[in-house]
Amino acid sequence: MLSTLLNSLIALLLSFAVMLMGWVLSKRTLSDREKNSPFECGFDPIKSARLPFSLRFFLLAIIFLIFDVEIVLLFPVLASMPSMFSLSTLIGSSLFLVILMIGLIHEWKEGSLDWAQ
Repeated sequence: MLSTLLNSLIALLLSFAVMLMGWVLSKRTLSDREKNSPFECGFDPIKSARLPFSLRFFLLAIIFLIFDVEIVLLFPVLASMPSMFSLSTLIGSSLFLVILMIGLIHEWKEGSLDWAQ
C-alpha cells in the first residue's frame, strides 16, 4: 500500500516537473506570425482562401501519392518472393510495374515532372 502511494506520488511529481519544464522552455521561444501560423502547403493561411491554386503542385502531389501506393502494394510481393515464388505472382507484379512505367513515361513526355520550364 505504501509503495503504491509512493510510486504514484513520484509519477505525479515527475509528470508535473516535465510539464513545468515544457511550459518554461516554451516561453523562451520567439513569438512571431510565421512560427505561430499553421503550415498549409506553402500558402499563407492569414490571407484569403480564394487565391488561385497551382495545378502543377496538385499534379505533383497526386503523382507522389500514386508512387507511394505503388511501393505499399509491391513491398509484400517482394518480401514474400523468396519463400513463396510462383509464376502468377511474378507475372502479376511485372504487369503492375509495366503499367506504372508506361504512366511514368507518359507523364515525363507530357512535362508534368518538370519543376521549372
